Amino acid sequence: MTSVLFSPLQIGPISVPNRIAIAPMCQYSANDGCATDWHLQLLMNYGMSGAATVILEATGVTREGRISLGCLGLYSDACEYALGRVLRAARAVALPGTKFGIQLAHAGRKASTHVNWMGSGPLGPHESAWRTVAPSAIPYGENWHVPAEMSDAEIQATIDAFANAARRAARLGFDIIEIHAAHGYLIHEYHSPVSNKRTDRWGGDAEKRLRFPLAVAEAVRAASPNHIALGARITGTDYLDGGLTPDDAVRFASELKQRDYDFVCVSSGNIVLGGRPASGVAFNVPNAARVRREAGIVTRTAGLIAEPHQAEDIVATRGVDQIAIARAQIDDPRWGWHAAEKLGVKLELPPQMRRVTTGQWPGLKLVRP
Repeated sequence: MTSVLFSPLQIGPISVPNRIAIAPMCQYSANDGCATDWHLQLLMNYGMSGAATVILEATGVTREGRISLGCLGLYSDACEYALGRVLRAARAVALPGTKFGIQLAHAGRKASTHVNWMGSGPLGPHESAWRTVAPSAIPYGENWHVPAEMSDAEIQATIDAFANAARRAARLGFDIIEIHAAHGYLIHEYHSPVSNKRTDRWGGDAEKRLRFPLAVAEAVRAASPNHIALGARITGTDYLDGGLTPDDAVRFASELKQRDYDFVCVSSGNIVLGGRPASGVAFNVPNAARVRREAGIVTRTAGLIAEPHQAEDIVATRGVDQIAIARAQIDDPRWGWHAAEKLGVKLELPPQMRRVTTGQWPGLKLVRP
């Protein structure tokens, strides 16, 4: 059997040996933005998982742009040093051809929250809460803090912060830089008419609402060497009347391609609290396939993709270049190994671990998901 899932993919200047990516998943385990031993073991495991593309969690470009006090950042020398230790260790054990990426982000009005397992709601005034910013002074949901409307100076400083974080990522040796323009965070907030009610040059019609996202994209492009693949996670729909639609996703992806971006990852929802009524397996695939078809850019998607044959079908017949797994990776840290086995593909494993496939232990029954 010839597997499309395990065929090579060219993403701008880089080539990956298969179409499996690990989606960025926040770990809420950093110390003032600095990676810790938790990230060390996590990224080393990701590197051995069988996924050819590994995207590190949403990483704040400023201290205030983090989602929570536990979120990763790349805004200081200390952050850069700590992350360098993690990346070097992960590369040392990664399977051949594995590429590592980082997702640069600013949480906007969704910043200053509890860590995930504490409920993810906003921090209170006596819980080290900090000032949040957004295109407009509209809270994310009921009982959330009201963000400050960003000034022109704050907008420019944030654009510069994305560029500075990209330079740090390049120095660290990341193969991929992805900007987070979805899930209700700052770039998405500017793009969506639900959260951007400005009447100046940064808001209004579709062109003006794209001005900040594209300014960030251009700054990151200018700060990144040509050997790094650049992309963005974008939203396929806001699921709301008057919100972003697949038409907006196609336009955004097309604009990114014109600015020498190499890929997009299509997700959806979360522009308001509870605003992601996702249903069904691989629910983002139709919008992602449309973006791929109409924008002509390498396209990845995620969302309830967990079974290898399902992933194979998505890339083989449903018009998407690459799939990203998240919860399935947490459940099975060797998801890529098991997918290869199910699809009849020989995966190059570390020699220390090949004994599980050599038949040396005929009485051993391995449990496969």
